[in-house]
Amino acid sequence: FARVDAVPAAMGELAGLGFTTVALTTDADATPIEELGEIQRPAIVLGAEGEGLTRGAQGLAQVRCRIPMSAGVDSLNVVTAAAIALNRLVKRV
Repeated sequence: FARVDAVPAAMGELAGLGFTTVALTTDADATPIEELGEIQRPAIVLGAEGEGLTRGAQGLAQVRCRIPMSAGVDSLNVVTAAAIALNRLVKRV
């Protein structure tokens, strides 16, 4: 877990360390999380509740994905979204 102020620098550093940056978004054009194949060394990137990640931050990510939700639900609490993403993307040992 890390909190950063400079997202572009952090994304570049993560990629340089061999992580695959995965931006969570509610955008309909992002890949549904259950359709992602296995991702080596995922670094899940989330934005603040409400506003989420900026378009610029999403553009720097290697993968953009969304968590499909029921009709009428527009977003998830950031902690809930992180838990779902960790459960789906991080390989269990």
